[in-house]
Amino acid sequence: MTKKTALVIGATGLIGRHLIDELIASSQFTHVIALTRKPLLIDSTKFENHLVDFERLEDFSELFFIGEVSSGEVSSDKNSADVLFSCLGTTKKQVGSIEAQRRVDLDYQYEVAKIARQQGVSEYFLVSSSGASAISPSAYLKMKGQLEDKVLALGFPRCVIFRPSLLLGKRTEPRFGEDIAAKVMPLLKYVPLLKTYRPITGQQVAIKMAAVAAVAAVEGQGNESYNLDQIF
Repeated sequence: MTKKTALVIGATGLIGRHLIDELIASSQFTHVIALTRKPLLIDSTKFENHLVDFERLEDFSELFFIGEVSSGEVSSDKNSADVLFSCLGTTKKQVGSIEAQRRVDLDYQYEVAKIARQQGVSEYFLVSSSGASAISPSAYLKMKGQLEDKVLALGFPRCVIFRPSLLLGKRTEPRFGEDIAAKVMPLLKYVPLLKTYRPITGQQVAIKMAAVAAVAAVEGQGNESYNLDQIF
């Protein structure tokens, strides 16, 4: 099986930071690049971190290429990265408005996906949300559904979407509402009609993403999606 190179956005988040660990540990990935706004200090010869301004993504398009790794050094011969993992996300509370959240959760992610497609990245993995729909009355679920539709329209040879429910795990910035929900929502697994909304840890999602990415896509498979029961 051909070894892969990976690009990750949202690498400092709840899923992203676990995903970086999984990809570095995977024998199927030879190089892992994180595009972040703040430095991510990870000691691995397979890992590379670049700081980017998401308001000027077109200025960083060269980072979607990667050099061949030999004896821990990157050569000047550039090739497109193979897989883009999009784990970026924020909350209305963190950024102050739905419009600002949409800028991060939809616009930034779509722009990165568009550049990746133009630069020859063939596989795209997106963390979306359970209930995502472009016609949802929920502003959050609507933007997630719209993003799904927009990236699918880009025509990646392989596009994989993950739709977890509430994410559990230790965050750098605690979210009070999610802390309360995390104590209540595990009880939903005992209610048959509400099982699809039970919480899942960020690490569980990351493990599933890395495992799916390590397997070669079936020719003609195209688009894939994984809902909550398929991630666990």
